[in-house]
Amino acid sequence: MNRRETVLAALNHQATKLIPFHVEFTGQSLQNTAGALGKTEAQVEEEAGSCLHYTQYWGWPTEIPERPEHFRDEFGVVWNRSGADKDIGVVDNPVIPDIENCDYVFPQPDIPRLRGDIEALLASRGDRFTFMGFGFCMFERAWSLMGMENALVAMVASPGELEELFDRICDYFLNLVDVALEYDIDGVYFGDDWGQQRGLIMGLAHWRRFIKPRMARLYERVKARGKWVIQHSCGDNNETLPELIEIGLDCYQTFQPEIYNIEEVKKKYGDKLTFWGGVSTQQVLPVKTPAEVQAEIVRVVKVLRPGGGLIIAPTHAMPFDIPVENILAMMEVFHHQERFF
Repeated sequence: MNRRETVLAALNHQATKLIPFHVEFTGQSLQNTAGALGKTEAQVEEEAGSCLHYTQYWGWPTEIPERPEHFRDEFGVVWNRSGADKDIGVVDNPVIPDIENCDYVFPQPDIPRLRGDIEALLASRGDRFTFMGFGFCMFERAWSLMGMENALVAMVASPGELEELFDRICDYFLNLVDVALEYDIDGVYFGDDWGQQRGLIMGLAHWRRFIKPRMARLYERVKARGKWVIQHSCGDNNETLPELIEIGLDCYQTFQPEIYNIEEVKKKYGDKLTFWGGVSTQQVLPVKTPAEVQAEIVRVVKVLRPGGGLIIAPTHAMPFDIPVENILAMMEVFHHQERFF
């Protein structure tokens, strides 16, 4: 089986000899790893051998020349990357300071650029499972425009105005998804963090009102074209999993073993969801020894592998604090599974 076929088997809940895997770096982590190994960043990514291949749209931030380490995205949001997080950063100032007096105009999406990204993705797909990603696509887009506190307060204080904003966000992304679905991709990935370490940021009732109906519209558009739906959401999404399955989710990422009882979740949803993740970037990769990293991967795989439905991977793009020797230990397991499972 080639790499794409192993992923399709996982999504179809079919057991395979090779478990599909994915390795993704943050910019800092990739730079550190390449430097330590004396290789180019492109060589490190190629040798990682990931089974998944995707690119992600989340507003195309561009540098602000007069403000070093600050970037402005298509939506007018300024991201400050002068702190520890060099990949995303933090929002400088909300562009919608008052949802009840909102005159914000959404940008015209750069469709030619989107098409160029998708065409470049497909040209480099090889034998990998290939999909287009859309990050900051609902709650994250709302709070990036408004500020986190304002977005949460509006769920109680200005729900009608907030629903209108969420509808506009959904319509914006439906337009982009429609473009992506013109191409020979395998699926669509949506990135939108709803969870914290315990429970949902906004609570289940607000998630059901503001987020679930719009995600259902996005999922429906993808499923109507016979493509796979993948959802990224950090943190504890236990409450949403059955409802995400209900609206058409195929694959959930990121599956954090420090958040979930993996035996219980596998028993409940293992025949309905494929789990992408399982190797903790919080409590394993940054702090354990290489031998402990490998033992933890073996433990997780033994629980999640039966009946397919697993793409083993770090739970997030790997941050800069992971020792290179632990990255190499993880990849040894991925590349030589016959020695470990």
